[in-house]
Amino acid sequence: MRDAQGQGDGAGAAADAAPVRYKLTVAYDGTGFCGWQKQEPSEVAGGGEGEGGQRDGGDGVTRAYSEGTPRMESVRAGRVALRTVQGVLEQVVRGVCREPGIELMGASRTDSGVHARGQVAAFTTWPGSRGIGWPAERGAERLAMAINSRLPEDIVVRVAEITHGRFDPIGDCEAKGYSYTYYVSPRRPLWDRAFVHHVRHPEGLDIAAMQAAGAMLVGEHDFAAFAAAGHGRLTTVRRINALSVRDISGEDEPAGTRIRMDVSGSGFLWNMVRIIAGTLLHAGIGRMTAADVGAALASRERRHAGPTLGPEGLCLEWIRYGLEAGGQSPK
Repeated sequence: MRDAQGQGDGAGAAADAAPVRYKLTVAYDGTGFCGWQKQEPSEVAGGGEGEGGQRDGGDGVTRAYSEGTPRMESVRAGRVALRTVQGVLEQVVRGVCREPGIELMGASRTDSGVHARGQVAAFTTWPGSRGIGWPAERGAERLAMAINSRLPEDIVVRVAEITHGRFDPIGDCEAKGYSYTYYVSPRRPLWDRAFVHHVRHPEGLDIAAMQAAGAMLVGEHDFAAFAAAGHGRLTTVRRINALSVRDISGEDEPAGTRIRMDVSGSGFLWNMVRIIAGTLLHAGIGRMTAADVGAALASRERRHAGPTLGPEGLCLEWIRYGLEAGGQSPK
């Protein structure tokens, strides 16, 4: 029997091969991806909305994607594989290890357009005869090099390391850190437009007001007002360990042009960080006070918090594990 964390059969692998579990720290530009998690919707013939899809092309087929949705080649008949980080990376890992049954597990299901510097993923390989698998003696650093040589330009494995066989990127996580970056200017950003949220407010943002509003969210609370509908979690109670707002404007920019929020916690609900970013934006332009943010939190009603900002300003910075589970992902 295979370990539950190392699902699938490596074609031709020896049945008694000692499994090796690898932990990957991954960075990616989320612009061209439909998020982290694999998505392979089916095409449904005829009318109706099938799987929440969109009617495409007037050909009588309802699809769960639009014409401009990034896609990748699917290996499942009757399915369309949307281009996701997990899907692309898993295919490359399978090719490098020559194990078509490898399944890659990620720590955080980042949404479409969200970036990462410190996403963590893991998989188990079963080294066997004829070069199947990636044995420990071949080296984790060489594994990262082999994977990176096949990855597209918008993903890179920063670190590969051997971990214990039961390492669970999701269950073993102790804390995560995200950043959200605002670009405050009457002029739109150009070179980094996919990595910042553009704010045109002529008076700029009041960083002190944003910090005061953010302080209301630190600690353990019910964050129902800061979660998207349909989040699917049994509880909306979460703990925010720290939240800061600071000016990171470059030397050739006016003060207050780039403002960054950093938030860390034990876990986050669907769109929670983007809603926090929108709430702090409203505090920064004077539409909400710290007291308003506290009242929104206490209300547990989504309509009392700020807007959900776009994904482009959001980045998963790091994930922390206990020492026995692999430590902290590199920053």
